[in-house]
Amino acid sequence: MSRAAILRKIESATSALQSKAARPDYDAAITHSASKLTGTDLLEVFSRNLQAVNGRIMRSVAELADFLTSNNLRHGYCDPALYEHIGAPLAAAGLTVETAYDRSRYDDYQFGITRASGAIAESGTLILDDVHTSRRLAALSPWVHVAVLDKAGIHRTIADALTAMGDSPNIIWVTGPSKTADVEGILIEGVHGPGEQIALVL
Repeated sequence: MSRAAILRKIESATSALQSKAARPDYDAAITHSASKLTGTDLLEVFSRNLQAVNGRIMRSVAELADFLTSNNLRHGYCDPALYEHIGAPLAAAGLTVETAYDRSRYDDYQFGITRASGAIAESGTLILDDVHTSRRLAALSPWVHVAVLDKAGIHRTIADALTAMGDSPNIIWVTGPSKTADVEGILIEGVHGPGEQIALVL
């Protein structure tokens, strides 16, 4: 059976679903990691915990441009809604920035810039969903993923983030670069997704 035929079958089977299943009960009073929540500035707490899982925090487009050019990452995708403030300055710095993601050329994109719908300070996690992430593959296939985050979207705890989740049919929590480990416990990053996860806070 062809890929197109499989996708048609999935689409016809799910088109009859009128609404999502109810979210299961969740105890918001779970115990949190006090050491990871030290501090009152949510951006500072998030930054510390993101860096602890080998993610990067950046505060300006100029800092991002320096990182990309110094690592010879010169071709990527940018969400069209972000192009004026992020993609255009990167293009002016000599990078090739596309606003249409071509799935057939996924290996060509060295970086992908998409919007994050929020973040979790407690775990250093970025929240991506289908409502705000223009191209999900652009967040998963390039070596570098840049999630553009509004500081106001940072939740203090995992419980807070679960409570605030909207109705998006697909929500992904990203905690640092993609990771896997073998039976000997050797950790390898960038196998199943980006090897560099950047949070660009504007």
